[in-house]
Amino acid sequence: MRLQKEELSKSLDMNEKQILETFELVNGYYEKYLKNFQVKAVNLRDKSGKYTKDALVLVYLAKDYPHTRAISKAELTEFVRKFYPKVSDVQQARHLSKQGGYYIISGTRGDIGEQIPAGFYKLIDLTRPYPSFKSNRRKGIHFLDFEELKKEYHYKCATCGSIEGQAHNIRTHELTKLQVGHMNPALPLKPGNVIPQCQVCNRPDRDRWIYDKTGRVVEIADTDDGKRVVEKYLKKVSLGTKEYFLQLLKTLLRLK
Repeated sequence: MRLQKEELSKSLDMNEKQILETFELVNGYYEKYLKNFQVKAVNLRDKSGKYTKDALVLVYLAKDYPHTRAISKAELTEFVRKFYPKVSDVQQARHLSKQGGYYIISGTRGDIGEQIPAGFYKLIDLTRPYPSFKSNRRKGIHFLDFEELKKEYHYKCATCGSIEGQAHNIRTHELTKLQVGHMNPALPLKPGNVIPQCQVCNRPDRDRWIYDKTGRVVEIADTDDGKRVVEKYLKKVSLGTKEYFLQLLKTLLRLK
């Protein structure tokens, strides 16, 4: 236990020179590669001159790039706490990948590819964005368009029917807030691929499903989250069902 604490203390010891050098490395890759994919730019410092939490997390994950390692959320939090002593829960790694576009995998999310423990994150590549990142996900729908759409749905969530501004049907202690929701998360948000969903139904796992205009799930989405649904399902079903899908895949792929 003492050895583990000493190793953790040593790993947390990034001096200012190392932070600046690593950030310059990351920024170089960003300008050369990631900027072209519209990955989110990260500022090193805020207006007061302090390192931003995004920059600290990204730098820590990029340490020794390309020979990065899986880092626990607890370790990331301890590192950020050196600069923000009151921080209790660091969420930046998750946001930098799914929303920012950086190729950071999560053990908890169960990303396809390299397997790392739950509660850990790892920076994989600085030349490619996160596989399911779509820079234009929130483009194409204007405020007035969405207001008209909400009116068509009588200001109700298409999925659960909760009414905007009133107590939520499930989380009765919360007021319903309607958000722009994908019908098919593999496609851009634009007219014909949008339904109003509340803050509960429009949660991160929505990327698993394709919805129809009534808010019902009709298919599994062709996304990383959708693939994980299929993978989890196939692990649990009977041998007979596995054999059925094996034969189906052979037919679809024209295999003998």
